[in-house]
Amino acid sequence: MNKNHSDVLIIGGGAAGLSLALQLAEQDISITLLSKSDLTEGSSLYAQGGIAAVLDKDDNFENHISDTHVAGAGLCKDDAVRKVVEGAPDAINWLIDKGVKFTIEEGPEYDGVDGNYHLTREGGHSHRRVIHAKDATGREVETTLESHVRQQPNVTILENHIAIDLITSQKLKKKDSSRCFGAYALDIDNNKIETYSARAVILSTGGASKAYLYTTNPDTSTGDGIAMAWRAGCRIANMEFVQFHPTCLYHPYAKGSLISEAVRGEGGLLRLPNGDRFMPEHHPQEELAPRDIVARAIDYEMKKGGFDSVFLDISHKDKDFILDHFPNIAESCESYGYDMTSQPIPVVPAAHYTCGGILTDLNGRTDLKRLYAVGESSCTGLHGANRLASNSLLECLVIAESAAKDIATRLNRPEKEQFPILPEWDESKVSDPDERIVVSHNWDETRRFMWDYVGIVRTKKRLERAQNRIKLLQEEIVEYYGNFRVNSDLIELRNLATIAELTIECAMTRKESRGLHYTLDYPEMSDFATDTILTPNNFVGHAPIREWSSS
Repeated sequence: MNKNHSDVLIIGGGAAGLSLALQLAEQDISITLLSKSDLTEGSSLYAQGGIAAVLDKDDNFENHISDTHVAGAGLCKDDAVRKVVEGAPDAINWLIDKGVKFTIEEGPEYDGVDGNYHLTREGGHSHRRVIHAKDATGREVETTLESHVRQQPNVTILENHIAIDLITSQKLKKKDSSRCFGAYALDIDNNKIETYSARAVILSTGGASKAYLYTTNPDTSTGDGIAMAWRAGCRIANMEFVQFHPTCLYHPYAKGSLISEAVRGEGGLLRLPNGDRFMPEHHPQEELAPRDIVARAIDYEMKKGGFDSVFLDISHKDKDFILDHFPNIAESCESYGYDMTSQPIPVVPAAHYTCGGILTDLNGRTDLKRLYAVGESSCTGLHGANRLASNSLLECLVIAESAAKDIATRLNRPEKEQFPILPEWDESKVSDPDERIVVSHNWDETRRFMWDYVGIVRTKKRLERAQNRIKLLQEEIVEYYGNFRVNSDLIELRNLATIAELTIECAMTRKESRGLHYTLDYPEMSDFATDTILTPNNFVGHAPIREWSSS
């Protein structure tokens, strides 16, 4: 047996990875959980708004389903939407049972739980249905789940371990249908690469918004799982749909400081530098329009007026109301010299969420046997061309539960073959890098041209420029990777370049404007909605569980 072997290998410790680990651990399944930084460091930790769920007696599943489809611009898969929406109340109950403390105050009563939970409303929602923990829902969920996972004796947590590549039957030159057996990962602290084997491997590595110069995401969001799955032979879908959050605090030192959509949900107004509102001219729902529309409106007004930012103003609300609902955001703004209780705060759009990803079924299964993907790294069909606000944490929870059940069922079946001994990582033909400037320069150039050419508004010419640049950079990165010992920066650069290439390819394939993909060359939305699905040339996976169309 391999030295580092477990029943399940989970790569990533966000809401999806932690909830999956906890549910499997409670079934006495051995788990190795790899986290590239601190266990909870990821986008889930910084989620502010909350979790969308039908909890109000005046709301219903059909309303939530309809809102999700409208935001998704015709590309949402109805079975995915229904599964996630209808699974929301049970997911919320599960979190409450684990000790997550959602905000309680006078408001809509949530049947089945003692007390009244405050529900806020965000862009694209027809009702108040976002349950939250003040303005730090992600932190409350993450830290609560973390405390439970750390108490599980059959879970081995390895922090500061970054996965490099998946180990598949194709890599092992086995003749059977393609299957995943484990992964190579770098122990960052000890600069040592280890081999990890498992009967099931789960990618819960989050999104890829660090491919852009300006992003609300933490440094960990480099698309590692998506890139690894692509190299292993999995199909990738809809990478052109990058959601730009409309309101990121604009300040030279405010690195990715998100201003929650809930601020607009509770009455915040978007204004030009002269104080005039502009959203009424762009959409009937004004500040509560879907995120893609609000982000494009801000981008348009900034370019038209030559402004560095627009402003978000909730200062007309009572000071105590603001501080009670948004204590963390208010504190963050104050640290940069802004008092959101008395003045408008400068905001700009920033890359926020990856709506596409690894193609999966509703149990998280990918094209490779025993390889699963859950959370932002996956593409289940829930988000379509634009994610509805606060559906992301919800998807993590619901699909993780389904994946846990599927994995447990499969692990209880006897193996038809002896588990192979996996080869150790080979560094016999590489040396230490002579110059590290190549990595930092290519990292910076990739993020800059992605922002300039593959951003909120696109054109064929911009995409072609981006394509030319990524081809040249990929050649340099492949050569560098092949000759020198890897470190975390090189691993992430390699993955980011793959993400950029996939995003550009998907964007060039779509000859229309839909959802988050807006191009001046094709400003109208076509009558027939299709997904953009990329298939690796060496793909040898088994037949997909669900039918996906391809453009």
